[in-house]
Amino acid sequence: MNLKLRLVAMSFLEFFIWGAWLITIANYWFGNNIGTPPEFGKIFMTLGISSIFMPTITGIIADRWINAEKLYGILHLLSGIVMCYIPQVHDPNTFFWVMLVAMLFYMPTISLSNSIAYNTLKSNNYDVIKVFPPIRVWGTIGFIAAMWATNLSGNKGTEVQFYISAAASFILGIYSFTLPKCMPNKSIAAKGFIETMGLNAFKLFKNPKMAMFFVFAMLLGAALQLTNMYGDRFVDNFKEMPEYANLYVVKRSTIIMSISQVSETLFILAIPFFLKRFGIKNVMLISMVAWVLRFGLLAYSNPADGLWMIITSCIVYGMAFDFFNISGSLFVETQTDSKIRSSAQGLFMMMVNGFGAIIGSISSGYIIEAFFLKPDNTFDWQPIWLCFAGYSAVIAIFFFFFFKHKHDPKEVENIAH
Repeated sequence: MNLKLRLVAMSFLEFFIWGAWLITIANYWFGNNIGTPPEFGKIFMTLGISSIFMPTITGIIADRWINAEKLYGILHLLSGIVMCYIPQVHDPNTFFWVMLVAMLFYMPTISLSNSIAYNTLKSNNYDVIKVFPPIRVWGTIGFIAAMWATNLSGNKGTEVQFYISAAASFILGIYSFTLPKCMPNKSIAAKGFIETMGLNAFKLFKNPKMAMFFVFAMLLGAALQLTNMYGDRFVDNFKEMPEYANLYVVKRSTIIMSISQVSETLFILAIPFFLKRFGIKNVMLISMVAWVLRFGLLAYSNPADGLWMIITSCIVYGMAFDFFNISGSLFVETQTDSKIRSSAQGLFMMMVNGFGAIIGSISSGYIIEAFFLKPDNTFDWQPIWLCFAGYSAVIAIFFFFFFKHKHDPKEVENIAH
């Protein structure tokens, strides 16, 4: 098989595994009365916990002791086994620990898949900057395909979503052992613990500008998982209202929400234009305003005459997600010394997907339970979305006034070259 097609297959399956359950797990959790909103928040907290240290640890192992593609395959086989066990768990505390183990195996495979792709392309003299993005976009397509498969098969609220994910894990786990070899580098010099774990990047907090940027990254990271946690559940809940119950949008809510991922792939293409025109700070600010719109539109939407709001909010998601993650990564690239650039990028992802995700997932659960549950324990959706919109608006306002960074057109040109 063509080398690029082999990497496309890897990327597709990598995110198919995630998409099979990430958007629809709320339907399973609350539909089966497994636990409370705070306990559900802890389930998403496992993604953040795993993102803080596991990618670093597995990266060290792949760099020094075992082929990256073999470690990648082992982790997927193990995560698949744990996913098969999840449907047997009905206690919320046990569910948390089982999901944590699954995520400890799965989350580092995202960075490993990038390493495998980069290594393979460079070894075969491909232009990584040109060739990798079209390969990576198939990951998003895989995520969308999994969402569609789960919904169209009628399993968006059943345990089958975990079996679909596990099956893809087993396929990718076995397939991984056929990928080109990514040998460990035996010649890597031993480093101190701080340098090895990438902790030397924390000295960037001595720089007030960088410290403020990382704090904002963490605070916005708290908002990133909220629609993954509750978006599909929100639309699915309209089935409880007779006037909406038989609408296609309600029955196929996961397919409608997948517009968010489609939008994500399209807005990536628009980033170079926006960066050159408005600069990194303003692009990040646009992202924050987009989050306000995302949540605000959902607050006033419904699957009938308010369907346009749901669809628009999904389109806006692409801008909200991509503009901050990519422009933020580029900001780190321009502001840090080359000696700690990789560690700084790791710190950025740690603040967004690690600490930010933990704060957002756990705090949202407690806030919903304390203020937005109706007497019959159903969700009061409009104030929930308005609360999230208000949170994003406060971050945007503070970012605008307190984060100082002037637009320099040469800055973007330097990144490109």
